[in-house]
Amino acid sequence: MGTEQQPHLGARLGRGPDPAGAATMRAVVQHRYGPVSVLGLAEVGVPSPGRGEVLVQVGAASVHPGDYFVMTGEPYVVRLVFGLRRPRLGIPGRDLAGVVAAVGTDVTGLRPGDRVFGWVTAGALAEYACVPADNLVPVPENLSDVDAAAVPTSAMTALQALRDIARIRPGQRVLVTGASGGVGSFAVQLAKAFGAEVTGVCSTRNLDLVRSLGADHVIDYTRTDVTSGHERYDVILDNVEASPLAAVRRVLTPAGTLIPNSGRGGRWLGPIPRILKARLLSGFTPQQLRPFTSSGRRTDLLTLADLLATKQVQPLIDRTYVLGEAADALGHVADGHTRGKVVITL
Repeated sequence: MGTEQQPHLGARLGRGPDPAGAATMRAVVQHRYGPVSVLGLAEVGVPSPGRGEVLVQVGAASVHPGDYFVMTGEPYVVRLVFGLRRPRLGIPGRDLAGVVAAVGTDVTGLRPGDRVFGWVTAGALAEYACVPADNLVPVPENLSDVDAAAVPTSAMTALQALRDIARIRPGQRVLVTGASGGVGSFAVQLAKAFGAEVTGVCSTRNLDLVRSLGADHVIDYTRTDVTSGHERYDVILDNVEASPLAAVRRVLTPAGTLIPNSGRGGRWLGPIPRILKARLLSGFTPQQLRPFTSSGRRTDLLTLADLLATKQVQPLIDRTYVLGEAADALGHVADGHTRGKVVITL
């Protein structure tokens, strides 16, 4: 990933106050949609926190498939949010951890020097990022920046899927596909924390890993088709969606809940047609087919912080990269075989 001089990038970036004493910072920048080669490393102005915002000196930022979709602009539906012809927010990255460097007006409860983690619409892949104060919570003392940055989007997705959508209860049988991935690794641990009996589906090389996360049973998808088995599950969190919807429903209990969650789909609308189909089918069966879109909620991040502090949940880190290797990090995520989370350190 090349380096270029880019003193200004968009309205939110200017030569604002920099507590480190420098006018600029290093950031990953993107001026058009496309493959990982569209990413560059540049010097840009340090942003200034506005009302209700916090300037975070980023210690680490994680990347996930959603970041890849935003980078490529495909499915095209993402451009309705991030810019039709080119990215409206020129610095990618959503999840981060670091230290509060400065606070804007009307910010209470946070002050310079506090360690925090959370999420932002874009801008995490930089030395500094402006983040709404409501999107941040304190980092548990037992977590590094790398571990904390791995949490927000993936763990909140798993939490909302299991607790809010499936309404998981102790003793239920839960199946998690893609159990060694970013969302899956959190889902296995959360399901166990909620008292469920958990089965994880993964590849041969990840069987022991998924067991170490707490799964009661593991299935090697390279040898066994879980949809052809005799077991039935109360909740299925399908992070892979490798099998047709009808096949997965066969291993769901009559009143069970299936949550498709791969994000895969066509070039134009992505998973939207499949989501609509699942919702339509739900009207004709007692089985609940519940695709959903997770949302950032501070209360959920606080819940996760408590689980992390008590070690009921622990982030699984696949690889770490430095900021200049962001293209490699996103390329690795795009391959679809990560073991846990991919994190970029600063």
